[in-house]
This record gives sequence, C-alpha cells and structure tokens, in this order.
Amino acid sequence: MESASSRLRPADLILLLGRLLLSLIFLHEGLSLAADLAATLDAFEKLGLSAPIAFATIVLQIGAGLCVATGFLSRLGALALALFCLATAFLFHTNWASQNELLHFEKDLAIAGGMFVLAAAGPGSISIDCLLNTRTEHMPRWLRAIL
Repeated sequence: MESASSRLRPADLILLLGRLLLSLIFLHEGLSLAADLAATLDAFEKLGLSAPIAFATIVLQIGAGLCVATGFLSRLGALALALFCLATAFLFHTNWASQNELLHFEKDLAIAGGMFVLAAAGPGSISIDCLLNTRTEHMPRWLRAIL
C-alpha cells in the first residue's frame, strides 16, 4: 500500500515544471555557444572578455542548467545561475534608454528571482537530490544541506 508521504503532490509537479523551464534557457544558450566556438570567442572578444571567461560561461550554463533540470545539486546550480543572471544584468544590460536593453535587464532579474526561490525551496520530490537524501543518513550535515 502506498503511504501518504510517498504520493506525488501537485507542488512537486509544479517544481519539476519550473525547474525544466528555468533550465531551458541556460541549456539552449550554453549548447549554442559551444556549438559555434569560433563565433562565441569572437563575440566575447568584442565584449572585452577572454576565452577562459567564454569557456567558464559555457560550462556554467550547461553544468548548472543540468543541475537545475535534473534536481541534482539543484540548490547550488540555482544559486550559481541566479548570481550569473545578476552579473549579466548589471554588466551588460544597463542602457535603459533602449527598450530592448531594459527588457533584457528585467528578464535577467526575473530569472535570478526564480532561481533564488528555487534555491530556497529546493527541487521537490521529483529530483535526484530527493532520491539521494533518502540514502544519506550517514553523510555529514553540511553535505546533506547542499543536497
């Protein structure tokens, strides 16, 4: 017989949908940057950014995007992407006289807000983190807190 605590709740399905939608933009962008590396490096150079920054951006977007999507180390991935969005907003979208730049600034702030909420709420029961948490009684408390 199924226990009440093992049943799926609507909130868990909503958290899964939210994680997948939030991660989509980062996975798509990271894979797009990686697919045309020469153009990516050229674009980053025009912004005054080095190749290591370009590679770090690709790794962050794909790695943290996968963390959020799968629910594995999701709080850490969400926090990293939230800070990335804040940095992007305040470093690259500050020409608020342009309606397009203002829109990108606000979009980055909104995504950062969603990521902060996810970092605080956790991934829900449909996640690798939840699966691992049921098997981590012997782990140190700090490691369980990350999961």
